[in-house]
Amino acid sequence: MNNYLTKEQLKAKLSLGKAVEQWLGHYESDGETILKWVRIYSEKDEHNVLYIACYDQGNVDNLDISDFTVVDPDEPYGLLDTFYTLDEAVDFSLNKYGAVIDRFVNSGMIEAEYLNYLNSK
Repeated sequence: MNNYLTKEQLKAKLSLGKAVEQWLGHYESDGETILKWVRIYSEKDEHNVLYIACYDQGNVDNLDISDFTVVDPDEPYGLLDTFYTLDEAVDFSLNKYGAVIDRFVNSGMIEAEYLNYLNSK
């Protein structure tokens, strides 16, 4: 069973002001594993896409990837882009970061996605 949101659920969650997240995978750099994920959330009339690339500092007992050290110290919270509409924010995440429309999860479920990654290694 997966916890992925349908396109309709994704739009509904975002319209209600809820955040969604998506695991984007990992890559190797200088002997380090880098994790990639994206978060879409709204504040007032702004819709934000936050892209995070962080070092893999976790294990099955430490799944909170939001606490892992980001790769770019100049962007301590990740790369933030802001849009006027939800559709623009979603489309940006798909086009810029390679997110997939039916692979978003509810906020807080990114840890489960990370655990899936750990279990697949």
